[in-house]
Amino acid sequence: MSAASLKERVDELEREVRQLKLVVEKANGDQRPWWDRLAGAFKDDPAFEKIVRAGRKYRKSLARGRR
Repeated sequence: MSAASLKERVDELEREVRQLKLVVEKANGDQRPWWDRLAGAFKDDPAFEKIVRAGRKYRKSLARGRR
């Protein structure tokens, strides 16, 4: 095998490795836990704020019932 054809083969293999790395990175995506990826997703969302207030009100009503 000549040096030129060896270099061409190495160049081709390097291109393939780059492509494979991109595929693997894309397939793996974000490796953080689901709760960490979700954190902050509802920031400044009025509907979510309303849900939080309703949940707080419900929990307080349960606490009052135990007294």
